[in-house]
Amino acid sequence: MQRRHFLGSMAAAAAVQAPFVHTTARAQSTITLNGASQFNDDHAFTKCMVRFEELVKKYYAKPINFVIHKNSSLGLEKQYFEYMAQGKAVDFAIVSPAHMSTFSKAAPFVDAPFLFRDLAHWNKVLDADLFKGVADEVEQKAEVALIGYAGGGVRNIFSNKPARTLAELRGLKVRVQGAPIWSKTFAAIGMSPTVIAYNEVYNAIQNGVINAGENEAAGVEQMKFFEVGPNLLMTQHAITIRPLCFSTKTMKRLPADLQAAITKAGREAAAYGRQIESSEDGAKIDALEKAGKLKKVEFTERAQMKKLVDPVMEQYAKEIGADGIYQKINALV
Repeated sequence: MQRRHFLGSMAAAAAVQAPFVHTTARAQSTITLNGASQFNDDHAFTKCMVRFEELVKKYYAKPINFVIHKNSSLGLEKQYFEYMAQGKAVDFAIVSPAHMSTFSKAAPFVDAPFLFRDLAHWNKVLDADLFKGVADEVEQKAEVALIGYAGGGVRNIFSNKPARTLAELRGLKVRVQGAPIWSKTFAAIGMSPTVIAYNEVYNAIQNGVINAGENEAAGVEQMKFFEVGPNLLMTQHAITIRPLCFSTKTMKRLPADLQAAITKAGREAAAYGRQIESSEDGAKIDALEKAGKLKKVEFTERAQMKKLVDPVMEQYAKEIGADGIYQKINALV
């Protein structure tokens, strides 16, 4: 894992430092757009980006090239977002909102734990476009547009030991995302959260630095977390929202008809991504369990867990100016 991270970092650095044939290259008649994914062809994010490519080509109806750099060959999502903000190396990618917090305090709220009751509620929130204010702030400050919302994976805790109750979760050393709300909510539950780079989680559990992590099924499968954390605690504490992002600096250099095609394709491709991930989620877990690679552990006190988290979420929403959004989300039935 560490070697892969090193090689990915070297590749990313080389991509930024080397002469980059960008979309504005006048010597070429065909525009080239570069995408990046941490995952392989089988992952829902990569499939979503491939659909984006197909739809842009359909709606633009002129020659255009796409290159999607897979398997973390250009680094991790945090780097992708930085590259898009700078207008170099990466033109589009799917990125966790947690990596946008430098530009928007409210961005991690989009993906906060215990925000949605279930997938039906999650879909209603997205259909109502309740995160438009957050998207506008990200685009203004980071110069990265959120052109669609993928995601739909239900996140659970993978652990090297089982836990069915809050008492059994107490003190569990769990890796969480970098946004502070994740550490605050998991600490309120009684666990011991720590921030570790995504590609270092496997080794951290293997070496006893932590006991657990949390992820949706696609991530657990792709990163083989089940090998070190074979107990999947069914906490269902979050449903992912993963924006499909596009560099505004790139967008401004493109012809108007291509900009329109990208905007339209972004919405449709992201909706396709949501359908894939939400439908594949349970099937992936069932397949891993049937293969004897992990064991689903029923968590019996989710309602009590949410009660512990609600005050933290309410305070957090006020601190970042998202209390209005939070109220609208809770009001949707």
